[in-house]
Amino acid sequence: MSYGTTDSLRSVTLDDVRGAQKMLSGVARVTAMEGSRHLSQLIGAPVHLKCENLQRTGSFKLRGAYVRIAGLLPEERAAGVVAASAGNHAQGVALASSLLGVHATVFMPKGAPLPKISATRDYGAEVRLHGQVVDETLAAAEEYAAETGAVFIHPFDHPDVIAGQGTVGLEILEQCPEVRTIVVGIGGGGLAAGIAVAVKALRPDVRIVGVQAEGAAAYPPSLAAGRPVSVHNPATMADGIKVGRPGLMPFGIISDLVDEVRTVSEDQLSAALLLCLERAKLVVEPAGASPVAALLGEPGAFPGPVVAVLSGGNVDPVLLQRVLRHGMAAQGRYLAVRLRLTDRPGALATLLGVLSVVDANVLDVSHVRTDPRLGLTEAEVELHLETKGPAHCAEVGQALREAGYTVID
Repeated sequence: MSYGTTDSLRSVTLDDVRGAQKMLSGVARVTAMEGSRHLSQLIGAPVHLKCENLQRTGSFKLRGAYVRIAGLLPEERAAGVVAASAGNHAQGVALASSLLGVHATVFMPKGAPLPKISATRDYGAEVRLHGQVVDETLAAAEEYAAETGAVFIHPFDHPDVIAGQGTVGLEILEQCPEVRTIVVGIGGGGLAAGIAVAVKALRPDVRIVGVQAEGAAAYPPSLAAGRPVSVHNPATMADGIKVGRPGLMPFGIISDLVDEVRTVSEDQLSAALLLCLERAKLVVEPAGASPVAALLGEPGAFPGPVVAVLSGGNVDPVLLQRVLRHGMAAQGRYLAVRLRLTDRPGALATLLGVLSVVDANVLDVSHVRTDPRLGLTEAEVELHLETKGPAHCAEVGQALREAGYTVID
C-alpha cells in the first residue's frame, strides 16, 4: 500500500484552505456549532460541538473529496476516479463525483455495514466489494487505478484533500472566535492536519489536541520515532479512525502544528457516544465522538472555550445498539447477571420479586434448564437489567446474595 507520492509531499498553506473554502461554497454545508451545557459544567469552561455529523453524506469527508476531484484535469476526469473505504470516504467520493459528473468506482471491504454500501451506491458510485480489511481493499483500488488509468483518491494523504478538510478550521474560527482549544479525532490525519494549517496560521495561540483510540493509536509511536510507523492489527469500534499508519503529509503537519495527541479507551468512546445522543440529541459515530471521550477522560486538561469536532455520524444501527449498551454498562446503568436457582414452580417469580424490591428494571431474561453443568434440580438464569449507576449495581448484587442466590461472575 502506498501512503504518499511526490505530489502528496508538497506543502499545504492557508491560501490553499481559503481556495478550498471558495470551491466548496454551495457544495458543503457550513455545519452548526452547538453548545454543550453538560460538558461546559464538566470542564469549567464553554464547550462547543462542531457538528460535521450533520454534513452532507454524514461526515467531513465530502470536503476533501470534492476539492481533490474538482482539481483534476479534463483528461483525468474522463478516466474516472477510484477510492477505497469502509464508509465515510466512500460516500464523500461518491457524492463529489456525482456532482462533478465523474465516474467513480469505490472498493469497500466485504464486511462493510450494509447502510454504508447502500448509501455509496445511492450517491452514484459503482461499488466493488473486495477483501476483509481496509488494507486489502486499498490494494485492490490501487491495482484498479494502475490497470485502468482511473485517478486514485486517497482518503487523507494528498494536499487537496487536506486543504478541503481544513475548511472545518476556518469555520470554527468564524463561529467561535474566542476558542482556545480544538479537539479532533485522528485516523490517517487529514482532518487534524487541515484544521491545524488553517487555525495555526490565523491563531497560533489556539491549542490543537488530536485524539486516537487506544487500540489503533499509530500517532504516539510515530511521533516518538519521528516518522510514520505502523500499528499492526488495529482494533477499535471507531472504524473512522482505525488506521494502522499515518499518512506522510498529515504526519509532517501534525508533528509541526498539533500540540498533543491523546488516546481514549473503548469505554470512554461508548460513554461519549451515549452522552452525545442523550444530552446533545446528536447521532454520532464512535470516531466522531472521540473528542468528547477525551474531554470525559481528563476534563481539566483543556483550556476553554473548547471546540470538539464531531467528525461523522454514519453509525451502523446494529453497532449503535451494541455501543449504547456498552456505554450504559460503563456508567453502571446496565447490568448483566448470571445466577443459579432451584428449578421449581415460582422460583423465577421469587427472583423477580427480589429485583423489584431494589428497583432494578428487567430488560431481558434467559432461562436454561438443560445443561451438563447444572444439577438435576438447578436452573441458570441470565438477566439484563437497567440500573441507576455503580452504587445501584452493587445494591442489586448484594440483594441477590442476601436472598441466597449464587451469582456467577
